[in-house]
Amino acid sequence: MDLYGYFRSSASYRVRIGLNLKGLAYKYHPVNLLKGEQLGKHYRELNPQGLVPTLEDGDIHLTQSIAILEWLDEAYPESPLLPENPDDRAHIRALSYSITCDIQPIQNLRVLQFLQAEYGISDEQKVQWLLHWVDLGFSALEQQLQPTPFAAGNRPGLFECCLLPQIYNAERFGMDMDNYPKIQQIANVCAELPAFTKARPEHQPDSTL
Repeated sequence: MDLYGYFRSSASYRVRIGLNLKGLAYKYHPVNLLKGEQLGKHYRELNPQGLVPTLEDGDIHLTQSIAILEWLDEAYPESPLLPENPDDRAHIRALSYSITCDIQPIQNLRVLQFLQAEYGISDEQKVQWLLHWVDLGFSALEQQLQPTPFAAGNRPGLFECCLLPQIYNAERFGMDMDNYPKIQQIANVCAELPAFTKARPEHQPDSTL
């Protein structure tokens, strides 16, 4: 497998965790978002959206992190990321999508760059924007979670793949995670697992941390 990503990209981080949880080996290809490499001709041929990650597995060519993670669960069913019961699967998908569809997209790099370039918001206003939307999302998640110790029971899965990168991003901008004890409880358990520590941004070959 070949994974094209950026060390701080939340979406790339999700897929790294998923691959690690499944014990799947992959070759990592850095795409520097700050230098605009995602917009170059070569990468646009891989991913016309100019986004990361992109995953290649032989002739299979995939984009969008959630689609990649759900494909991994179907193509490589060992160590499943989703529960077996359809009701539980729907619940975990809903929790996961609240991060990947509602929280993260409106605070990713290209959105923040647009707000600054087109509307002249300051760095302080940018941080206020980001933390506002994270707080709304995390506050709702707190009401939906019953960590045991993970969202789906005794093993981490799709939700944790999405949660840890979002926490990392929020903490970068000063989010106080003490306000979300259930979320923090799950994160603390995940932080001890090799699949999560190996996926952390500072452990990637393109890290500048």
